[in-house]
Amino acid sequence: MGLLRGVARTAVVAGTATAVSNRVSRRQGGRWAQEEHQHALDQPAAAAPAPAAPAAPVMTMDTKIAQLKELGELRTQGLLTDAEFETQKSRILNS
Repeated sequence: MGLLRGVARTAVVAGTATAVSNRVSRRQGGRWAQEEHQHALDQPAAAAPAPAAPAAPVMTMDTKIAQLKELGELRTQGLLTDAEFETQKSRILNS
């Protein structure tokens, strides 16, 4: 009976430790994401990084669509201004 009780206690302690560890990790990740978001808001719009230039001189329509979606996500996240978005969009469409 003592061995079973010891195993059960170890399982409870390990389960509790895992749950606490996961909760701490999620909270810390949320804090880091919030700090990064705040840091991005604090920086001027001109300092936002522009998307990298395409490596291949000729892009397929699928590649263009994927890049346009990525640009849209960057604009939605506030990492690109509307002017920067329009500049990059016309560059992609004209290539």
